[in-house]
Amino acid sequence: MKILYVDDEAMALKYFERLVSPLAPVITATSVEEGREMLRLHGAEIGVLVSDQRMPGERGNELLSYAREHHPGIVRMLTTAYSELGEAIEAINSGEIYRYISKPWALESLRADLKNALELAELRRERDGLMREKMLAHQGQLMGSRLCQLLGVASVIRSDRAEAALHAWATGAMAVNAPSPEVDWRRWDHADLLQAEARRVVQAAQGMTHWLNAWNGASADPLAVLAQAWQVPMAGDAIVLDRAEPISRLLHGPAGSEVTTADAAWLAWLLWQGGGARVQADGTGWRIVRSEPAARPADWLAATIERFGPLPD
Repeated sequence: MKILYVDDEAMALKYFERLVSPLAPVITATSVEEGREMLRLHGAEIGVLVSDQRMPGERGNELLSYAREHHPGIVRMLTTAYSELGEAIEAINSGEIYRYISKPWALESLRADLKNALELAELRRERDGLMREKMLAHQGQLMGSRLCQLLGVASVIRSDRAEAALHAWATGAMAVNAPSPEVDWRRWDHADLLQAEARRVVQAAQGMTHWLNAWNGASADPLAVLAQAWQVPMAGDAIVLDRAEPISRLLHGPAGSEVTTADAAWLAWLLWQGGGARVQADGTGWRIVRSEPAARPADWLAATIERFGPLPD
């Protein structure tokens, strides 16, 4: 784990590196902009960021704000002259920094502060690793959970066609290799994730109801109706898509993302048509063609959930 020190004074950089290098490797930068670049290049290696406050152009607290947003696990410290103490205290109160180091430095105090900061950075890294593992487990479970939730919603909206529609929808998602939903492990805890998923279910229900109401009594070719909802052209007797998003987004959208009306169109259309379509690979894209509803094995739902990811305990 490394320490990044940012200061526009060459002597301060050399002195800091000589004093601190026995604790950890030191990376240096001479400006806020250069400091940002070091974070972009070496952020995964850096555990502690120390920045001088007074530098030409942007000030140190602006770099620390950037680090807080983009590299929240890095422990941030500000070094200032005693006359700038008010700015350091303001940075602490606003949550920008862990603590400040007054200039000129007292050697033992500097080393003790940095040692504590490195230990805190290590604890944060361990905590983040555990949270990442937990969220990755949730990520693997979300697709199966969404499938069951949407089956429940579809059953309420059109109970006679729900299972056929959802089977066709899940088969299409597998055909395009829908990825697991992204979960920002720094943002979500379990309760918040469940709440966000509940909102998605409500939005999906609203979107499907919108389309079914809009298509009630429609006499146009059903595929043309779906193409119009997606705002894509027909290609003969098929819809040709250059990306899988319209087919799979309702299933793989990131945690916390909203379900738009367009996202719900494909499952709503399958409900409307009773599952009468299939998805085929077409070069670099996908074709949707009309078909009879596919035969469904008795255990298709369990097998599909297992494919997408087990349900949460």
